[in-house]
Amino acid sequence: MVDRQGPHGLTAPPSLADWCKSLPLYPLPHHAVSRLVHRFTRIREPRIREPFTRWFVRRFQVPMDEAVEPDPCAYPTFNAFFTRALRAEARPMPTDPAAICSPADGAVSAFGTIRGDSILQAKGQDYSLTTLLGGMTDHAQAFQGGSFLTVYLSPRDYHRVHMPLRGTLRETVHVPGRLFSVGRHTVRTVPGLFARNERLVCMFSTAIGPMAVILVGAINVASIETVWAGEVTPPRGRRVTVRRFDTDAPALDRGAELGRFNMGSTAIVLLPPGVAELADTLQVDQAVRVRQAVGRTVETTAGETGPARAVQARPPTT
Repeated sequence: MVDRQGPHGLTAPPSLADWCKSLPLYPLPHHAVSRLVHRFTRIREPRIREPFTRWFVRRFQVPMDEAVEPDPCAYPTFNAFFTRALRAEARPMPTDPAAICSPADGAVSAFGTIRGDSILQAKGQDYSLTTLLGGMTDHAQAFQGGSFLTVYLSPRDYHRVHMPLRGTLRETVHVPGRLFSVGRHTVRTVPGLFARNERLVCMFSTAIGPMAVILVGAINVASIETVWAGEVTPPRGRRVTVRRFDTDAPALDRGAELGRFNMGSTAIVLLPPGVAELADTLQVDQAVRVRQAVGRTVETTAGETGPARAVQARPPTT
């Protein structure tokens, strides 16, 4: 099992290069930059779209052989290419019915045990669990002593987020905030990064209790979408927005798509104490893929058995 004496995260101290990359981000108009990116990634003009898409594939070595449509220029917009669907066999489900799946393709930024109200960001950097969840203290208390997993999605990665476990959506919390980069340099240098950036908290009920999947925004993330509500950001505002689901609550199977980043960012999974174990092979900076087993449930309760009700996904924005 993973060492339960503490959480694990990036251990290298911030370098001068990290600070030089991070400090210029503070005065930038994050949302204005992201709105420009939103417009650019929706351009349909082939003379603009195709050269940029081909350059992007070369620059970041995007594995197009995994995509349903392997021709990067066949997509109507750059955003459609960026949020491309993968072939079903490219991300198989684990055979173990108790496996907890990675929510995204990317690299493990941090993982381990939640200590009180603190989650590890990187060496010397913690952030508040309650703040991450938009100030919802009752939700935060449910995860204290539990497990967390933070996955960073790089530009080359598949940018749809999937369910770690089967669950029924109970609540979403949209938390406005900044849009700092979520690269390694900012994770090491920007205090409380994930609790400062704009984010969407998705609260699910599962067979082992509550589960939170948090989609964290970042600069150049033009928007965040879910399969039940479509585009959630970038509406601007300063108030935390809570939406509760009751009779019409979407239910999603383990491994099913729940949302996507229109440009890259970070996904965080929170699980309650005593009901799940993260894999003892898990390491910081380890590459993970959607549906890859990253842990195992150790206890189940009634309430989330049987097949999930199908969710009619809204058409993605292109």
